[in-house]
Amino acid sequence: MQPLNSLSPGQLRQKIRRGEFTGPTAGLAAGFAQANLLIVNQAQAYDFLLFCQRNPQACPLLDVTDVGSAVSRYAAPGADIRTDLPRYRIYRHGVLEEEVCDISAHWQDDMVAFLIGCSFSFESALLANDVPVRHIEDNHNVPMYISNRQCRPAGQFSGPMVVSMRPMPTEKVVRAVQVTSRFPGVHGAPVHIGDPAALGIGDLAQPDFGNASRLNEGEVPVFWACGVTPQAVAMHSKPPLAITHAPGHMLICDVRNEQLGVI
Repeated sequence: MQPLNSLSPGQLRQKIRRGEFTGPTAGLAAGFAQANLLIVNQAQAYDFLLFCQRNPQACPLLDVTDVGSAVSRYAAPGADIRTDLPRYRIYRHGVLEEEVCDISAHWQDDMVAFLIGCSFSFESALLANDVPVRHIEDNHNVPMYISNRQCRPAGQFSGPMVVSMRPMPTEKVVRAVQVTSRFPGVHGAPVHIGDPAALGIGDLAQPDFGNASRLNEGEVPVFWACGVTPQAVAMHSKPPLAITHAPGHMLICDVRNEQLGVI
């Protein structure tokens, strides 16, 4: 059997569509972008588009589908938004109702899908620069936390920024900042380095999404804006219906990371 990390984006999406892979996508399709997802009805779509425009670090847009279309035209041509992510979450009026592997039964004719850049995209560049990525090393989902930083509101959407965290040896932090700042299309440079309490995070061992990462002696936590922010915003703003990816379970795109960065 061909290893997962050797498959192309299209091959991985087909495998996911068939239900043969339902896990986190970190480390897969090296060199290709991955995307967070938020789907809302047309009545909420303009406000969320404006929200992304006002909060580009947390919600850098890679693609927006036409009304009623489940196909990505630019980020992943031919991908079916309803089936090609490993896991999805269904929120109604801000409440998480269920997690599923196929949203075909939930799709409506006036839906609009937003594909948002993901920090998984700059991890291959970190590794190439000898900067460790702990959740890849330990084979678990990246830890994500709801911070005390509020996003700029837009229409009916408002709420806190979610951040992802990667422990870094102190001597690697500057290089991590240099590397990731070249990728503004996938969250760019960190939003905070060091004391989690400054972000309102009380315990790194208790992430709001994903899995906790070990923090070794001589390491500091480094935080990036995260594309799970729309889920925290959906919980806060309570639109009638919002469909998202399950944190860490992304759409693997055909766009190369280099196309999203300043190399």
